[in-house]
Amino acid sequence: MRRRVVVTGAGAVSSLADSAAGLHEALKEGRSGLKPIELFPLNGLGPRQAGEVRPFEPKQWLGEKNLRPVDRTARLLLVAAQQALEASGWTPELRTRDQAGLVLGTMYCSVRTIAEFDRRAVQAGPSHASPLDFANSVINAAAGQAAIWHGLPGVNSTISAGAASGLMALSTAADLIRTGRSGALLAGGVEELCYESFVAFLRAGQLAERDGRPGRPIPFDARRDGMALAEGAALLALEEAAQAERRGAPVLGEILGHGTAFDPTGGEQAAETLARAVRLALDDAGLGPEEIDAVSAGANGGVEEDRQEAAGLAMALGERAGSVPVTAVKSMLGEALGASGALQAVAALGTLSDGVLPGIPGLGEVEEGFALGGVSAVSRPVRARRILITISGYGGHNCALILGAV
Repeated sequence: MRRRVVVTGAGAVSSLADSAAGLHEALKEGRSGLKPIELFPLNGLGPRQAGEVRPFEPKQWLGEKNLRPVDRTARLLLVAAQQALEASGWTPELRTRDQAGLVLGTMYCSVRTIAEFDRRAVQAGPSHASPLDFANSVINAAAGQAAIWHGLPGVNSTISAGAASGLMALSTAADLIRTGRSGALLAGGVEELCYESFVAFLRAGQLAERDGRPGRPIPFDARRDGMALAEGAALLALEEAAQAERRGAPVLGEILGHGTAFDPTGGEQAAETLARAVRLALDDAGLGPEEIDAVSAGANGGVEEDRQEAAGLAMALGERAGSVPVTAVKSMLGEALGASGALQAVAALGTLSDGVLPGIPGLGEVEEGFALGGVSAVSRPVRARRILITISGYGGHNCALILGAV
């Protein structure tokens, strides 16, 4: 009999709120975290908006310890980890006893630090490259920093699978606990907003834009024209159910199943690939499509990407697709890349708790032929015991995860 994996704590830092509870409340209210960028100069790129975490005061959570060795990505992660640890009751003693660890998803990790390190080395010579920057120039730097800072002696793993990274990290952590290779893990994702990644997505034509001004990053809307980039961090404290029961821990939900699939064509089979990931998640959970009460889609306003995700969900859910309630929280958060799936999971836990599913603010005319019937511009009550979370990420990575109430 496989071990059950439950959630005993959550932490989140986003453009909408600096806590898990605050995130769900903001989403329910339909607030937008998209705002004019102030984090870096736009250098003539025109007025732009993004899901920037502002203000960000990590010392509020981390105290007066020296933060100089850790960059923005690691600071976002450290705060989310602190929140999740406090919520779960994992004291330093418990972390050591249970060999608690961390499985982190990120698309780029500290890309600003990497770019700065390379820039100095090229422009001024290798002797001028910063040793502090060098320590943060590898993709697993943030996970390592978090483990050192918070005393996590167990598994330490970084997963990079595009926008699906955070959801895949949750899936991987769940398997490690199910199979007895770990008893307690923080899992989720982190991503920072920076000039380098912003310009890359802008030049790739992925950002919502109309005549040089911010466009309409509204998932599933017929007038959508791209995504709004964002940043954030979100972690869930996962542990084996019997262990959580023994210590009287609060249980927020349970990971029932997950599935992953990859589209080697780079988009031609995107819908079927996502459908395969959803079917695998349903099989893993021992559920049928009719037992899914709500969906949190990873749609972000991308014209073709949203179309393919809707089609994939319809393939997997069958007759249920016409009525199941669907949300897409990136309408308010923006596309936080490797952090997105974990932020969706935090929001889904809120829905399991209070029975309110956030809407998709700004959603007006739905695209013709759209196969999902349960979208809404406003929040509404749902009787949700099982929520399906999906990500159809850049480069072909697809992931589906089912969270259940307990």
